[in-house]
Amino acid sequence: MDLLTTHDIVKDFQGHRALDHVSINVPKGSIFGLLGPNGAGKTTLIRIINQITAPDTGSVIFDGRPIRRDDVFRIGYLPEERGLYKKMKVGEQSLYLAQLKGLSQAEARKRLKYWFEKFEIDSWWNKKVEELSKGMQQKVQFITTVLHEPELLIFDEPFSGFDPINVNLLKKEILKMKENGSTIIFSTHNMASVEELCDHISLVNESKTLLEGSVSEVRKKFSSDIISVGFEGDPEAIRQKLNKRFEVLEIKENGIGKEARIKIPGASEPNELIKELVNLTEIHSYNEVIPGMNDIFIQVVESASKNKKTKGHE
Repeated sequence: MDLLTTHDIVKDFQGHRALDHVSINVPKGSIFGLLGPNGAGKTTLIRIINQITAPDTGSVIFDGRPIRRDDVFRIGYLPEERGLYKKMKVGEQSLYLAQLKGLSQAEARKRLKYWFEKFEIDSWWNKKVEELSKGMQQKVQFITTVLHEPELLIFDEPFSGFDPINVNLLKKEILKMKENGSTIIFSTHNMASVEELCDHISLVNESKTLLEGSVSEVRKKFSSDIISVGFEGDPEAIRQKLNKRFEVLEIKENGIGKEARIKIPGASEPNELIKELVNLTEIHSYNEVIPGMNDIFIQVVESASKNKKTKGHE
């Protein structure tokens, strides 16, 4: 079941189409990757979901019905542009933001104490925001985003500006929130984080949705029918024998033996390749080469760009 869907969202700004009939489906209890290059339309879509701006046409469905103004209390949003008040003290501002999300002052203090101790920042309570580094400010804003334990969390490039240790800290917390039932929209162009965290993705480029589905389904869809084989034996014998039915793309030393990358033609089966290899060599490993999200991202965006240029010349 989907917690959030958007249907045919269109948004124009002064003659520029930011979103062109964009539809996404965010399954309940999932981490959903909203992917795309800078300027693709991701932040505009997030702002529409948060009701900061409205679509020109299209609709947002939240928990099975059109989204309402009071759904803001069920959503936590960490924007890419951080927005804390520089002159306010950290604790004072955190309490203020927590109460805007519907928490009583007593409950807000209790939850903030837990999070500040967890992130080892309790000594910052009486410091002004302007005294903190960018990374420290981001920690505070992350806490105020998740403090009211919303059903839907939206993180727009949440790891920007963080060192690897703090990135790992936030990843663990995000995964824990998913385990506790939260649904998370994770907007990024960092594909390594997508493979680590996301269950489903939607790829937006130049205002359009180009690709959507579960990460495993998307990667499988772009499978190239290439097998990686770890082996011991004569590489030349493998080339000569296999190239009659298959395509040996490369053979190289990998530090623990030899590795061959072999493309299986459409009419052949993986088992046929195994039968040939068993008669030729000692097999150490046999794995399908499935492209990573970074390769898929580049392939889809470049293909869309080529198609656009081709249509422009017609």
